[in-house]
Amino acid sequence: MLNPIFLRRKIKWIQEDLKFLENYRGMSFDEVAKDTLKWRALEWTLAKIIGRAIDINRHIIAELADKNIEPPSKHRETFLILSKLDVLPKIFVEKIADSASLRNRIIHEYDDLDQKKVYETVDEAIEQYAEYGNFVLTFLDKQK
Repeated sequence: MLNPIFLRRKIKWIQEDLKFLENYRGMSFDEVAKDTLKWRALEWTLAKIIGRAIDINRHIIAELADKNIEPPSKHRETFLILSKLDVLPKIFVEKIADSASLRNRIIHEYDDLDQKKVYETVDEAIEQYAEYGNFVLTFLDKQK
């Protein structure tokens, strides 16, 4: 059974972090990249947002997926499965699923992490994860 308290709490935290990310919209790349505190806050906030969405995805999959759906082996797949479960529209999933690899590159400190590309994802993350939250909450409301 879905745990609505868990899901709503995770969405609330995502929304709070999205508000924090709004601060970066007015900053230049150099302003962020040259300030270690700003840069680390940006990376960590993006990683937390994506990680929370993956937690939400895994919870929904664990509770709703039937035995015909393979458990996801990669974080990206959790978004794809939510499309199969009619939680997220397929066209939306095609956009947001790649963010899972960004989370991995940040968390695991990949050498090829392009700071400019991370910085450029701020607007995308704000828009996509706000929309993600709305889709999940709408789905949750329909479960009542």
